Amino acid sequence: MLLSNKVCVITGAASRRGIGRATARLFALHGGRAIILDLDGAQAAEAAAELGEAHRGFACDVTDRDACFAAANRVVEEFGRIDVLVNNAGITQPLKFMDIGPKNYEAVTDVSLRGTLYMSQAVVPHMRERKSGSIVCISSVSAQRGGGIFGGPHYSAAKAGVLGLAKAMARELGSDNVRVNSVTPGLIQTDITGGKLTDELRAEILKGIPLNRLGDAEDVARSCLFLASELSSYITGATLDVNGGMLIH
Repeated sequence: MLLSNKVCVITGAASRRGIGRATARLFALHGGRAIILDLDGAQAAEAAAELGEAHRGFACDVTDRDACFAAANRVVEEFGRIDVLVNNAGITQPLKFMDIGPKNYEAVTDVSLRGTLYMSQAVVPHMRERKSGSIVCISSVSAQRGGGIFGGPHYSAAKAGVLGLAKAMARELGSDNVRVNSVTPGLIQTDITGGKLTDELRAEILKGIPLNRLGDAEDVARSCLFLASELSSYITGATLDVNGGMLIH
């Protein structure tokens, strides 16, 4: 049990085939108490209920700073602490550079980057008080290679911002024994990719992946488990690539 009795908050974790949901399931299997946050409170509660009575699901808009602080305070009031935060909430848009308008840019960067900032700010005071905590930020291979398959340049920019923010947080929070690391998934089979991959496109993509398969949400969840647990107790400011070798650098 790598997370025995740890209180673990995961944002954007209600989607059935998503990385957040898979992470919540795995954390629960390892003894953690999964707190699922999502825009849809009913879906979040349902997802948590499927894991068992020890888990909770709340509504939270990560682009709303007050909502993030309210959610964190609610968790602490009920469970006494927050040990782990996984900043997973994010959206993508398959737009070309010249097609990105102000609303597109704001929508994508608000959830991925602003949401990571606000939710982290909400939990850090509680972690600092206990001199213990792990924050995992979900970025993307798109941030590293300059573009993805299903995300436009504004998605790459937002996810690159997450990497920079996480490293800066790691440097500042290390003295409080709060670790901050990032995960950069490659092409993962989730609701975002569902139905969009033709056989021809899949075959073409696999040519560039040395492990010759697409990733599953569970592949990313296992990486989050490692970074959330004491197995990575001397790791902070790191970026863990989970892409099957799509990007080797």
